[in-house]
Amino acid sequence: MSDQLVIAGRAFKSRLIVGTGKYRSFQEMARAHAAAGADMVTVAVRRVNLTDRSKESLLDYIDRERIFILPNTAGCYSADEAVRAARLGREVGLSEWVKLEVIGDEQTLFPDTEQLIAATKTLVKEGFIVLPYTTDDLIVARKLIDAGASAVMPLGAPIGSGMGIQNIAALRILRERITEVPLIVDAGVGTASDAAIAMELGADGVLMNTAIAGAQDAVLMAEAMRAAVEAGRKAFLAGRIEKKLYATASSPLAGMVK
Repeated sequence: MSDQLVIAGRAFKSRLIVGTGKYRSFQEMARAHAAAGADMVTVAVRRVNLTDRSKESLLDYIDRERIFILPNTAGCYSADEAVRAARLGREVGLSEWVKLEVIGDEQTLFPDTEQLIAATKTLVKEGFIVLPYTTDDLIVARKLIDAGASAVMPLGAPIGSGMGIQNIAALRILRERITEVPLIVDAGVGTASDAAIAMELGADGVLMNTAIAGAQDAVLMAEAMRAAVEAGRKAFLAGRIEKKLYATASSPLAGMVK
C-alpha cells in the first residue's frame, strides 16, 4: 500500500490505467477493468453520450465509487478543440482531470506538441489537472511541466500499434531527468512483456487500451497486464544486476571442497 501512484496529490493503488474503447461489449469492458485491478480508466469525452441519460452508456458500466474516471480529448486536432472537450467533460460532471490529446497527424496519431503545450497552459489556468499524451522528447516534456502538467505521458509506440517500447534510450533519459511529476507510458503496448519493460525502465505507470480490448480474451489479457505491471515495478525497485559480457559463476569457487 505504501508504493502507490500519486498524481496531483491523489493516490492510486494500481499503476495500470486502462481505457474504455474497442471492447466487444460494455459487459466485457467491465470484466476487463475488474481483472486489471485498475482504479482509474480513461473515457473519450467526444465519443460518449453525455446528455441523454435515457440511452445506454459505457458510463453505466463503470463503478464510479471504486474507479476514477479520467476524461480524455481523443479526436481533437487543435488546442481549441481539446480545451472545449475538456471543459465539456467537467461541465457534465466527469472530472476536472483530463488526459490531454492534441493529434497532429491522422495516420500516425502523433501529438502536435506545439498545440499540446498551448492547451496545457490554458487548462491549467482554468484549474484542470492535466495529463498530456506526448512524444518521448525530453524538451517537450520539460515545457509541459513548466506549463503546469501534473504528469507526462510519452508514447511507447504509435497508438494501437502494439509494437511495444520502440525507443528505450529516450525513456531512460526521461526517467533520469523527469522527477517532478509521474512518468506514465501511454500507447504502443501490445502484450505483457511490453508493460513489464516499461515499468522496469522506471515508468511510474502504464496506460493502455487496445492491447487489452483487442486481445482474443480481453479479460485474461487484463490479468496478464496487471501481473506484468506489478512485476516490472518490483524489478525496478529491486535493482537489476549489471549486464556483463562474460559469465560470472553463480557458485563462487572460494571455499569449495577439493
